[in-house]
Amino acid sequence: MTYQTITTVLTDIEKNRPAFAASQTLAQTLGAHLDVICLGLDRTQPGFYYAGATAVVMQDSLGQAREDALELEDHARKALKGASFNWSATGLSAQMVALNGLIAQRTRFSDLVVMPRPYGDNGSHDLEAITEAAMFDGDVPVLIQPADKEFPQEINRILIAWNESREALRAVKAAMPFLKKAETVNIAIIDPPQHGPERSDPGGQLSQMLSRHGIRPEVSVLSKTMPKVADVLTRHASDTDADLVVMGAYSHSRFRESILGGATRSMLESTETPLLLAH
Repeated sequence: MTYQTITTVLTDIEKNRPAFAASQTLAQTLGAHLDVICLGLDRTQPGFYYAGATAVVMQDSLGQAREDALELEDHARKALKGASFNWSATGLSAQMVALNGLIAQRTRFSDLVVMPRPYGDNGSHDLEAITEAAMFDGDVPVLIQPADKEFPQEINRILIAWNESREALRAVKAAMPFLKKAETVNIAIIDPPQHGPERSDPGGQLSQMLSRHGIRPEVSVLSKTMPKVADVLTRHASDTDADLVVMGAYSHSRFRESILGGATRSMLESTETPLLLAH
């Protein structure tokens, strides 16, 4: 498997700058086609305004969304002019209520979607909705690029967050193009279950699968010495100087994680390392 089509979505020039730059780096190094969706959004809520005003407000908002899309498309085309890889930039406008369907339709044939961190200081509801729409409705792996950090030219050290889940295995398979080229692959297992199928050999089956692809992983069994699993992963990523973290997304429901918290939500809020997710 290789990444032949990489997609990124622009909704704001500044907020999307890290992911836009990362997508260009990936397209350059992998020889992939970069598809840039320049999305102007109408954020009005039909029914919120008094009778007779909704149509006027919606017309103005849709007009502004179209202008935003054209501005983003112009920015993308200027940035990509002269690029050595194939690319396309498409300006689209949409209402928030139609966002999931649009993103799913536009990303489902991509190999990888690159987005900025949806939570935290530079996050927004738009980025959250687009990231989850690509992952759940488009069924495509998503690479999250943190703000204020350049995507590395080479991915030499990869950390896999392994918990035996279906989502984690899908993430590993989605990351195979990176894993095959990496110098070091570390499988991190936090407090493995005492009665699980891998209780006598944590990470053993995953290591065997990877070895048959020519990958020689290391296994680190870690204790949950911090309040959150994400904190342990973040610290281990820093200790191993990881260029990329690979993990399954939302093994629990999104609603549960939004209310009670979870590893995926916490990593999306705080990660300082590029993060590849799959559900």
